[in-house]
Amino acid sequence: MYKRHSSFHTQDSELDRFRFRIAFAAGAVVLAFAILIGRFFYLQVVQHDYYTTRAEDNRISLVPITPNRGVILDRNGTILARNYSAFTLEITPSKIEDLDATIDGLAKIIEILPKDRRRFRRMLEESKTFESLPIRSRLSDEEVARFAANRYLFPGVEVKARLFRQYPLGSTASHAIGYINRINKTDLEVIEKNEQSANYKGTDHIGKTGLEQKYEFELHGETGYEEVEIDSGGRAVRSLSRTAPVSGNNLTLTLDMRLQEIAEKAFGERRGALVAIEPSTGGILALVSTPTFDPNLFVDGIRSEDWDLLNNSADRPMVNRALNGAYPPGSTFKPFMALAALELGKRTPGQTIFDPGFFNFGGHHFRDDKKGGHGTVDMYKSIVASCDTYYYMLANDMGIDNIARFMGSLGLGSRTGIDIEGESEGVLPSQEWKKRRFKRPEQQKWFAGETISVGIGQGYNAYTPMQLAQAVAALANNGVIYRPHLVKYITDTRTGEKTLIEPEPLRTLSWKPQNIETIKKAMVGVNKEGTGARAFAGAAYESGGKTGTAQVFSLKGSDYRAGKLKEVLRDHALFIAFAPADHPKIALAVLVENGGFGAQSAAPIARMVLDYYLLGKLPKGPAKEDETPEEDVEE
Repeated sequence: MYKRHSSFHTQDSELDRFRFRIAFAAGAVVLAFAILIGRFFYLQVVQHDYYTTRAEDNRISLVPITPNRGVILDRNGTILARNYSAFTLEITPSKIEDLDATIDGLAKIIEILPKDRRRFRRMLEESKTFESLPIRSRLSDEEVARFAANRYLFPGVEVKARLFRQYPLGSTASHAIGYINRINKTDLEVIEKNEQSANYKGTDHIGKTGLEQKYEFELHGETGYEEVEIDSGGRAVRSLSRTAPVSGNNLTLTLDMRLQEIAEKAFGERRGALVAIEPSTGGILALVSTPTFDPNLFVDGIRSEDWDLLNNSADRPMVNRALNGAYPPGSTFKPFMALAALELGKRTPGQTIFDPGFFNFGGHHFRDDKKGGHGTVDMYKSIVASCDTYYYMLANDMGIDNIARFMGSLGLGSRTGIDIEGESEGVLPSQEWKKRRFKRPEQQKWFAGETISVGIGQGYNAYTPMQLAQAVAALANNGVIYRPHLVKYITDTRTGEKTLIEPEPLRTLSWKPQNIETIKKAMVGVNKEGTGARAFAGAAYESGGKTGTAQVFSLKGSDYRAGKLKEVLRDHALFIAFAPADHPKIALAVLVENGGFGAQSAAPIARMVLDYYLLGKLPKGPAKEDETPEEDVEE
């Protein structure tokens, strides 16, 4: 009996412990379920919006749709830059198991060069896996057909139509129009600085030079987006919605491309620049820099051999001589010197000097270009016959700072503000300029003898053809200076609305009308009886002009004989002009590098350009150089 009682007691104790454990476990389960339910409530109710958004982000992706780039046209509607559709061979990496094997297989039926592979790899690093990327662009019809016949072998590969930039006129006006190329790190910094990062998603190209660069954000347009549902592997399943892209705005230029083509052809094989301006508006009619280049080479990434030819050429075709080349103006400086003398009261039109063929200053003979001199010379003759001695004396009387102030008001030695990046400033010498330019005190002192050379457009003088064109346009327009510009108006592709680029007067110089007429009359005389007379013989219109020759190196007292010098050592030839003389519609500056005398090389080019613009006369070939013997040419 005792043992049975003890056994019952033990069983009761164990039962109590078991019940306690059951209760504890049940409580733990209830608590766990409560926590779980609470967590579910928190996730499903409290955080519902947050996690719904996260889920949608994982399920839906936005694929950018690149907009159609704006078109560039000349003033007459000639297309200068446009887009065209071409077939590309594209790979969607997320659908490919062995990417290298796929590309190798494609290369057996379609030519895929090492540069194509490198470009594809670069794009792959920058793209999402579900995006299709081009491995080859601009497929021929034959290549498209070959791939179509073998398409079943390449899942994840397809042929698509894409837009490409094209410059129909090739190298014509390429320095003005510029070109596009693939976006690099520097471009990305510019995009971010302008808060355009979102708008450039999916965009591979950007304007690099010229108008393509300056008006990039006008031309680019607005990127569209397509909502794409993707699976857990990142593969696109279906399209959910689409926001169409907005094409970029179109640019209509002030350029006359027929005039541009004629001006470029007038140079032939010669290096140089020409800028033609409409004086009353500042609109650029022609902007020439020769030799030029074909911008189409850059669109898909220029081949190394093409780049080497352009970059290593002694003729430097990539340099925009019209804006970036700074040259001594030579005798084209003289009309502005004469106008400065009139305005500052240093000379009168009838005041004369005697030219013995030199000017003696401080024991140094500054020679005139004509042996024996020009005799008695007034202001009219000084310009028509291009008398150096007259301007040696005038520069000495005026002083360098007076010269600098007057020339600075014309815009010489400063950027014009034309709507293209990279314009050079040039050099307008003065005492202050020399102090900034040189470091050692003995170099900073301005010597009076240096002023003498400046007076005939030599010495430290160095200006761009654009600055010279702006200066002669200001003279033609009676002292009103407009900012040069290439874009006439911008057209909104959505509304068709045109935004006119209003002519922007920079300043009006308070020149006396009689002084302006004195200089214009003398410049008309240049083309009638002076250094430009041979080039303009028989012209059906009256024009004003001035020839110029700028030394490339010092002759040190020797006679100049172009035929005995290497071409790169020959003088630069220059010419400035405006026409018609009574109501100028066009003003221009011409530079021929190492062309010798302006009357021989530059003036005939100007004549050809003016003949077409004013008379519609078409030339038969490049401008022919005047074959007048050197000793008979005076500048």
